[in-house]
Amino acid sequence: MNKRLNVFALAALGLLAFSCSGADAPIPGKPVFSNFTYTGDDEIYKKNPLQADEFYSPILQGCYPDPSICKKGSDYYLVCSSFAINPGVPIFHSNDLVNWKQIGHVLDRPSQLKVEDTGISAGIYAPVIRYNPNNDTFYMITTQFAGGIGNMIVKTKNPKEGWGDPIKLNFEGIDPSIFFDDNGKAYIVHNDAPKKALYEGHRVIKVWEYDVEKDQVIPGTDKVIVNGGVDLSKKPIWIEAPHLYKKNGKYYLMCAEGGTGGWHSEVIFIGDKPTGPFKPAPENPILSQRHLPADRPDKVDWAGHADLVEGPDGKYYGVFLAIRPNEADRVTTGRETYILPVDWSGTFPVFEGGLEPLKAKLKMPQGVTNLTGKDGFLPNGNFTFFDSFASSPLDYRWVGVRGAREGFASTTEKGLEIKPYEVNIKAVAPTSTLFYRQQHLNFTATTTLSYAARSEKELAGIVCYQSEAFNYVFGITKQGDKDCVVLQRTEKGASSVVASAPIDADRPVQLQVKAAGDEYTFSYSLDGKSFENVGGTVSGDILSTNVAGGFTGNMIGLYATTANDAVPSAQ
Repeated sequence: MNKRLNVFALAALGLLAFSCSGADAPIPGKPVFSNFTYTGDDEIYKKNPLQADEFYSPILQGCYPDPSICKKGSDYYLVCSSFAINPGVPIFHSNDLVNWKQIGHVLDRPSQLKVEDTGISAGIYAPVIRYNPNNDTFYMITTQFAGGIGNMIVKTKNPKEGWGDPIKLNFEGIDPSIFFDDNGKAYIVHNDAPKKALYEGHRVIKVWEYDVEKDQVIPGTDKVIVNGGVDLSKKPIWIEAPHLYKKNGKYYLMCAEGGTGGWHSEVIFIGDKPTGPFKPAPENPILSQRHLPADRPDKVDWAGHADLVEGPDGKYYGVFLAIRPNEADRVTTGRETYILPVDWSGTFPVFEGGLEPLKAKLKMPQGVTNLTGKDGFLPNGNFTFFDSFASSPLDYRWVGVRGAREGFASTTEKGLEIKPYEVNIKAVAPTSTLFYRQQHLNFTATTTLSYAARSEKELAGIVCYQSEAFNYVFGITKQGDKDCVVLQRTEKGASSVVASAPIDADRPVQLQVKAAGDEYTFSYSLDGKSFENVGGTVSGDILSTNVAGGFTGNMIGLYATTANDAVPSAQ
């Protein structure tokens, strides 16, 4: 099993593994990675050590956006958007909203996920997970921008045992959410285009009746229940991510408004029926950071796209996305999953502290013990993740892009063996790259690579990947008959070599990438102790959403290709 060890033990283990692995000469053309170590070192967690009754938010660091949550009894399940990541829709389980384990992915088969030929920010958008007590079934509904699928739903009796194949739903638009009323009826709400757009970003929210037996919306039942947003006269933009709830005989419609950026917010409406009409709360938004000073310390921003659930203490909680920009105000970790307590003692739910600067830590629900990072629960805050790749299956945190991991990655007693594809990292196609999400503004990621390239077309190493058009490649290749390490920068799809250096690849090499906010460095070591920098300090600009666009965060990839175009400089 994968192990998480303290930093000193990891250092000792890494040196021992590095020295022992030197006995095996690299096999030409066959890259083997071992002893991957990722360590986060963010100042916010140093300044805010946890007390016994506290936990950190975000609860899921890195690119885990658009969270949705549901419960059955004491079991909580949470899902997030995955775009072109394969497998799709990571799913997590908890009994207390603090301690979470990833139990897999909802879309983990080719019959469910069709993202092989799509850009990184297409694919799976805004999944919603719900439990229907009327038939004891879980539903996950989403929009798949790939494979001609569109809006779809999958079902299971037990989220820990896998999900069925997609059922294509007969309506347009995005961000569908399903609601099961206590009378057995069901409804779908979603974002859609208006009949005539009045301005850029003008959208509507529609509701449909849903036939639970046929698993399809009922034709002719669609109805616009929100036009534009809270106040159409103010030209609100991007009303989306709707969710229906029922409490005390009233129906509540909660939506994101303002777009998933600096104007993001969460708003709430009330009605007597699930089909409306709905009236906005007198005080909206109920969650946002958009009105706060831009230069506030330890800034968390873009808060919105929320979902509500009743906690183990009877109190409500809301999960939502937000971002932590670095010192250059750029977003490299992507949109993360946060949580806040919600006061629903009055007519409308209100996120406690949701309109104030978000804090790094919260009080735990009553009776909960913080076990994050222990007993298989995911860590948060500053932590170290270590994987020797000496056993299978792969940890769920390792993912592919477009193509399944099983197509190119296999674990052996020597480590992770990658079968190189004849496409490079810039292809809008499956690449032979195993990815781990960047989860901190400041981190160090190191791996040992045993590899001998046979030509300039072969390369193996580390990538930092915001998208197919914005990335860094740092790896071992050939220049003539000489082994070289090369650093390549790709911006808007155009690549240039930052630097290269001759290297002795007759033995394993350690490759390392470090980030200190917006500054990244790439280095290698031949002895497991001293590292040589290649290319100096480079900007993380192309690894940010601000420059690269899209909806993902940076990912650190273990990469191999037989279509390399990162040609070393003449030595």
